[in-house]
Amino acid sequence: MSTLAIRDTTTMLRRNLRHMQRFPMMSIGTIGMPVLMMLLFVHVFGGSLGAALPGGASYVDYLVPGILVMAVGSGAAWTSININTDMGEGIIARFRTMAISRYSVLTGQALSSLLNTVVSLAAVTGLALLSGFRPAADLGGWLLAAGLLVLLALAFTWLGIAFGIGAKTVAGANTSTLPLQFLPFVSSAFVPTDSMSSGLAWVAENQPFTPITDTLRGLLIGTPIGDSGYWAVGWCLVITAAGYARARVLYNRDPSR
Repeated sequence: MSTLAIRDTTTMLRRNLRHMQRFPMMSIGTIGMPVLMMLLFVHVFGGSLGAALPGGASYVDYLVPGILVMAVGSGAAWTSININTDMGEGIIARFRTMAISRYSVLTGQALSSLLNTVVSLAAVTGLALLSGFRPAADLGGWLLAAGLLVLLALAFTWLGIAFGIGAKTVAGANTSTLPLQFLPFVSSAFVPTDSMSSGLAWVAENQPFTPITDTLRGLLIGTPIGDSGYWAVGWCLVITAAGYARARVLYNRDPSR
């Protein structure tokens, strides 16, 4: 990356961070859904669902890795809405005409969204600890889990940017990210996949959220990971590449179309 691109990306990052300060409810909203789900499933459904876990495992310990994945999905919704709002207000069209590094607009948005998601993950983790989450991970486990979450956040950030640029309205941008927020329900995030019907279990075991959640769970509470780690990293890399490529294609298209 050239010095000009780094300078322009830093400028765009600073602009987006200031925008976040002026509209803090958007950032707070990314925490709301995963926290609500955690409180609902731990304190309302936790007794029944936890009884089905093998070995009498703590349900809150089982649940929290899936909640962290949901928090990343909520961050993608914020990203999509944010860039779509800029598109609707015309600021992106203005940036296109300025003598700045072309993709600094996207990179600056990606970095600010990634920071927002990381802060949200830290807040959700803190609230999970207050709710009884007791991970068994050592420092290495925490670092690996954090790295996987950041990689997932980067993947969903670029996907959110692509969704936001491609959507015609803010509502459409938000709707396009719903699979990222609700597919965790059809995964191992809330219950083991072997407790599902055969057809649903097949879907759960062959979508990205199950290996990612299983890997996080293994790193944080010591459950077996198996080959889930390779699948988790692979899915994150594929989603990142697809989201980035799609965002660039949409950003380069004729604005009049």
